[in-house]
Amino acid sequence: VVMLGHEGRRLRSTALSALAMHISADPFAKVKTLIQKLVERLLQEATDEATKKGFCDTELGKAEKDRDFRFAETKKLDIELKGLNLKKEELATEAQMLGDAITGLHADLLEATTNRDEEKGENVMTIKLSKEGYLAVKEAIAVLKTFYARAGRAKVVLTQFSPIDEAAGSDAGFDSAYKGQQERSKGIIGMLEVIRSDFERSERKTEEAEAKAHSEFVEFDRTSKADIAGKETKKALDEEDLKTTVDTIATKMDDLVTAQNLLDSALSRIEELKPMCIDTGMSYEERVQKREDEIAALKVALCILDGDRVEPECRQKQQVQTRF
Repeated sequence: VVMLGHEGRRLRSTALSALAMHISADPFAKVKTLIQKLVERLLQEATDEATKKGFCDTELGKAEKDRDFRFAETKKLDIELKGLNLKKEELATEAQMLGDAITGLHADLLEATTNRDEEKGENVMTIKLSKEGYLAVKEAIAVLKTFYARAGRAKVVLTQFSPIDEAAGSDAGFDSAYKGQQERSKGIIGMLEVIRSDFERSERKTEEAEAKAHSEFVEFDRTSKADIAGKETKKALDEEDLKTTVDTIATKMDDLVTAQNLLDSALSRIEELKPMCIDTGMSYEERVQKREDEIAALKVALCILDGDRVEPECRQKQQVQTRF
């Protein structure tokens, strides 16, 4: 009784302490039976706990593996969604910028086309007037040259006044043949030739300017249209990519919700197993060691009561002690 009480206090075993009290109340009746039943109960508990430990190890392992997998999946999806949302913003911004650029290019091309048409109309008119002026002055010069050439060879006393002489108030008479103002006609014809040259130069310069403006406009028109086509293609690709990205975000969000729910389920399963498998106050090894110490103490008590060494374990201990 003293030994069982001591072992009960040392091992903090309620089973040994209760047995010690029971034996002290009834030291001879059914003592061995009580000890044997208690040993059997402890052995059964050991078997049950080993089975329980196997169950806990399996279920906790599955739950923790599932938790880790779902956590990694959730983290991966969260990173992917951040990247997709960033891509969505970039594509939307780029598509907007391309749209604004295309609108600006169309406006610039329309303005340039309008200005070119106006400029071309002005140049065509200038060239037409220059040609007409050139031809009119050229014809006037020819008329005057012919007149003065004939007048210079005149031998008849009565002759017709030239338009220039009439304007100058000449009082030519019948004394001799009239030859016109030959010296003054040179200045008039020279001035007309300068005017003709101005018309010719204006026509030439305007044609050159028109050719240059046309060439520059054609290049601008070609470049602008190519730029517009390129930007429209890129904008269309960006918008298609944006649509795909938005759809992918929606799918990934659904996947994230599913993964989060599965993660919550795995965590809930671990919480369910905690009371039975984790939060027991002692580790499995500590409980096994305590139970083995309790069984050893009970067997010692059983051998003390077994004076005739009827129990097999008590006979084995006696044989060992006899050898030494």
